[in-house]
Amino acid sequence: MQAHYLAGLDLSGRKVVVVGGGSVAQRRLPNLIASGADVHVIAIDPTPSIESEVAVTVHRRPYADGDLDGAWYAMACTNDPEVNAAVGTEAELKRIFCVRADDGKAGTAVTPASGVYRDLRFGVLANGDHHRSAAVRAAIAEALSDGTVLKIDSDRHHAAGVALVGGGPGDADLITVRGRKMLAEADVVVADRLAPLALLDELGPQVEIIDAAKVPYGRAMRQEKINEILVERAKAGKFVVRLKGGDPYVYGRGFEELQACVAAGVPVTVVPGISSPIAAPALAGIPVTHRSVTHEVVIVSGHVAPDHPDSLTNWTALAQMRGTIVLMMAVKRIDDFATALLEGGRPADTPVAFIENASRPDQRLLRTDLAHAAQTATDEKLIAPAIAVIGPVAGFTDAERVVEFTQ
Repeated sequence: MQAHYLAGLDLSGRKVVVVGGGSVAQRRLPNLIASGADVHVIAIDPTPSIESEVAVTVHRRPYADGDLDGAWYAMACTNDPEVNAAVGTEAELKRIFCVRADDGKAGTAVTPASGVYRDLRFGVLANGDHHRSAAVRAAIAEALSDGTVLKIDSDRHHAAGVALVGGGPGDADLITVRGRKMLAEADVVVADRLAPLALLDELGPQVEIIDAAKVPYGRAMRQEKINEILVERAKAGKFVVRLKGGDPYVYGRGFEELQACVAAGVPVTVVPGISSPIAAPALAGIPVTHRSVTHEVVIVSGHVAPDHPDSLTNWTALAQMRGTIVLMMAVKRIDDFATALLEGGRPADTPVAFIENASRPDQRLLRTDLAHAAQTATDEKLIAPAIAVIGPVAGFTDAERVVEFTQ
């Protein structure tokens, strides 16, 4: 087979016709839309996603000769080879490059397995072997994400500033793709204790790593000092990644750090992370919501006792709700919180689940009820970080069996 000639097409504002409205066409649309093309879909029965896509013009009818008038590019994506062949014939006569989704060799163009990294776009062709091209595309994307390729591209350097990156619940695989890209470009990383610290091993020796751990009731870097470091390093021309566990804005003091950067005139961006009050229960097989069982989820900080003057939580109102309560930073005072909920009216047999070290190799799940929550935590020597889930969903066990099977 003769090799294809690779080229990048400027389709902005230019008509592209996609014939067919099934899953193949649906997969092709996002990149066409991102290119700014004037996309027209011709299909008898387009998928709901295609039909509701406001960025394309959908014609609900069969393909007819002449539909490619004015087009610069065409895609034949129906499940009928005769229709696809007719589209290809019209395209050939009108000198319009055309992709045949059913038979790549019969078309005049092929769609590569493509990817995007910042302002870099790449595509892979493997002589029609789609599995191979997709696998190579995935390998390139991973190399870009973990910084392997960026080390070669020495001219690439992120502008000075700060990125507040949520690292997820702990497992290095649970950081977002964008978060990992930011980390790969960092000059300085200011890391929390609960961040996915395994990722730090992937960084080059030139990256400055600053430990900003906050050990519960132990050593901790003052928040003011952290803010000072972020601003100081960024003003020195560095790209600083503030790597946190969970999400920067869920008990992560992320907004305080953003305020400090803004006040100092330092560019700052926020990269959300998978938050532990949702992720930890899920990893243990517990949904925080379930149809006909719970209509609300309340995430509560346990860093102060219910009767503390700094407490902002209405524990009586919380006790009277029927949904799910997720307590964070509550290990030391679980007895106080359980008592407040019981006194407020929560039934003593309300299911409770503790998830310790969620997503890590030593993750542990403990089940009890509200009346015995404190005793269970003591007997089982529950330690931080741990999440407490209170409510009917904490008693669900079906998904737990699936989790145990797949680990």
